[in-house]
Amino acid sequence: MASTAATGLQMATVKPSVVSSRRMFTYKPPISLLELKDVAQYKLASSGRISSVQPFSMSCTPVAMNSNPFVTRAMAGESDKGSAPGLPIDLRGKRAFIAGVADDNGYGWAIAKSLAAAGAEILVGTWVPALNIFETGLRRGKFDESRVLPNGSLMEITKVYPLDAVYDGPEDVPEDVKTNKRYSGASNWTVKEVVETVKKDFGTIDILVHSLANGPEVSKPLLETSRYGYLTAVSASSYSFVSLLKHFLPIMNPGGATISLTYIASERTIPGYGGGMSSAKAALESDTRVLAYEAGKKGQIRVNTISAGPLGSRAAKAIGFIEKMIDYSFANAALQKELRADEVGNVAAFLVSPLASAITGSVVYVDNGLNIMGAAGDSPALAV
Repeated sequence: MASTAATGLQMATVKPSVVSSRRMFTYKPPISLLELKDVAQYKLASSGRISSVQPFSMSCTPVAMNSNPFVTRAMAGESDKGSAPGLPIDLRGKRAFIAGVADDNGYGWAIAKSLAAAGAEILVGTWVPALNIFETGLRRGKFDESRVLPNGSLMEITKVYPLDAVYDGPEDVPEDVKTNKRYSGASNWTVKEVVETVKKDFGTIDILVHSLANGPEVSKPLLETSRYGYLTAVSASSYSFVSLLKHFLPIMNPGGATISLTYIASERTIPGYGGGMSSAKAALESDTRVLAYEAGKKGQIRVNTISAGPLGSRAAKAIGFIEKMIDYSFANAALQKELRADEVGNVAAFLVSPLASAITGSVVYVDNGLNIMGAAGDSPALAV
């Protein structure tokens, strides 16, 4: 019988046999009850893997046991060699597109590293004005220290694509953006064009990560936010995900998965997180549920979002009070410890892996438990 393989496990036999759903045996006509005493018993190892199964021979007359019966073994796959036992996150053979990576200190980068550590091929989409700086940094080794994976190798980014997910296609780009010097030299950077280029380069992807957000008036209270600022925040921070999934879905392999990043301001009031950004995050979470249904029905694609705690990334510093939010989280979360970007990355790797094959439409909190709190533990009003 030819060997068969599953994730981390291969089954093989050294002699041909007929396979049932639970046992492997050689078929002969039924035996009588009296002859059952002559049947050899199965011997199973207690280690958790099938080490040697001696089948019984069936015949109308007693049959002597073969002195050299076939053996069924569970043979270690590649993931079993030199690795710790357990349930590994295995993304080998998967290709991920991560939208919103422009440096090495945000959640997008951390997710890319975790997916790469699990074996995925990494493609990234970088905001056009930041593209040159990012690619230059990669070439000069500026990010090499941050690229180190748990096994000591460096994360490889197969290709960096220019991307501005605010625009679905070239016809949507206004003239002032087309002529802006920050976009000069770049081409094919709208959502539709990027997807077409990825399809031409690689054919398909398995994983889509949305790590994009922008609110030009984020420091303004909602009552002082303009219509332009509000709609821009929603367009860049939530509809951009809808657009990316809409265009990538036709080239995503069935069983694929998507991840986006949200924030607790979607459901709780965070003073200072304004400009329509709280509304954008609420829209993103609502869209996650709707898209989980639609993409699940249409392409067997899972859609989840991670509600991550505050991180002092360059993008987050635009809010102006991110360090205070980090201090607040540390003082008041259920777990009083620093939230690391790789903790979010590792949850993302789990959610896009086969281990989470039944999870979709969910908001998964990775914030040290800040989301469960109803009162600030460090409030003077609560002091005893």
